[in-house]
Amino acid sequence: MKAPKRLQPLLEDGLIDEVIHPLMSGKEADVFVVRCGGVLRCAKVYKEARSRSFKKAAQYTEGRKVRNSRRARAMEKGSRFGRQQQEETWHNAEVDALYRLARADVRVPEPFGCTDGVLIMELVTDEAGDVAPRLSEVTMSAEQAREDHAMMMQYVMRMLCAGLIHGDLSEFNILVDEDGPVIIDLPQAVDAASNNNAQAMLKRDVKTVTDYYALFAPDLSGRYDAEEMWSVFEDGDLHPDYALTGSFVPDAADADVDAVMLEIKAALEEEEERLERLRADEQDE
Repeated sequence: MKAPKRLQPLLEDGLIDEVIHPLMSGKEADVFVVRCGGVLRCAKVYKEARSRSFKKAAQYTEGRKVRNSRRARAMEKGSRFGRQQQEETWHNAEVDALYRLARADVRVPEPFGCTDGVLIMELVTDEAGDVAPRLSEVTMSAEQAREDHAMMMQYVMRMLCAGLIHGDLSEFNILVDEDGPVIIDLPQAVDAASNNNAQAMLKRDVKTVTDYYALFAPDLSGRYDAEEMWSVFEDGDLHPDYALTGSFVPDAADADVDAVMLEIKAALEEEEERLERLRADEQDE
């Protein structure tokens, strides 16, 4: 196939040898199957901010640290250079998260670098060598659902131990190969310690994933795994091998209002972000 414009520089530099076919188009990126030497890999081409439909980005990037003070100031001002740096930071966040989670024994695709808004990473395949399906495309027995749910809760907990929360976890960004679930799509990964939305996002991630597995194993409903993880995390006792009890009962005084507040805050931030982009565009003109 004819290579997309964004992949042409990588072909010219020899970072990829051939674009095989498009794999998927998502809200923040388009993904292609490419050949690098004799190996098939993924090329994730991030969309520019104006074309990207991932909403509430400010809510996810809260707490992320930018070491370079010039970049940080430019990002705060919303200048053209600042917006470029914001894009670069968004792209690099996924690469950093992939390396960090792999070290934490969370199953994620292996990254091979990010250049000019294109992330090259492992192509996850099934037993037949075909592209692995998303969890949303998989049906399973109740026993398999319980086994994979336990595995996913272990991964979510290991992510939290590594200081990260996915923030947008669902059956649509989990692949399934012969060894089980593989977590993908991490540019919005949340800093667990410094993001005020972290607890609510953890609850939402866990609920969304549990609700899907509960379609096949209804007894999974009614668990409070996220609440248990967060409680132990706050106490400083969470570790990668911690065994979730499945019988944790949250304090009745902890009304679940954080999810509602999260949506209100996100709506306000999204509108402010839109207005800032408009002001920046007017300045550039």
